[in-house]
Amino acid sequence: MSAPSHVALRPLWLCRACAAPWPCATARLTLLREYADDPVALLIYLGGLLHDAAGQLHTLHPHDGPDPGQLFARFLGWAIPRRPTRGSASGGELA
Repeated sequence: MSAPSHVALRPLWLCRACAAPWPCATARLTLLREYADDPVALLIYLGGLLHDAAGQLHTLHPHDGPDPGQLFARFLGWAIPRRPTRGSASGGELA
C-alpha cells in the first residue's frame, strides 16, 4: 500500500498526507516540478483552487472565515516569481 499523496482534503483544505494547510511544502514542490515548463498555468490552476477554498472555508466558518490576504499567500503568493530589488546582493549591482 502506497503512502497518501499530498493532495487537498476538501472542504477543510488540509493535506491528506501530513494534515498541514494545503498546499503543504511537499505539494508546493510537486506543483513547481509539474508546472516547471508553464508557470502561468500553475498560477491559473492555483487561482481556481483559491476560489474554491475561499468559498468552502467561508461556508465552514461563516463568522470567522479565512483572511483573504492569508489565503492569497497560501495559494498564490509562494508561486509568484520574485524579482531582485535594486542594490540587493542577488541583483548584481554594487551599492
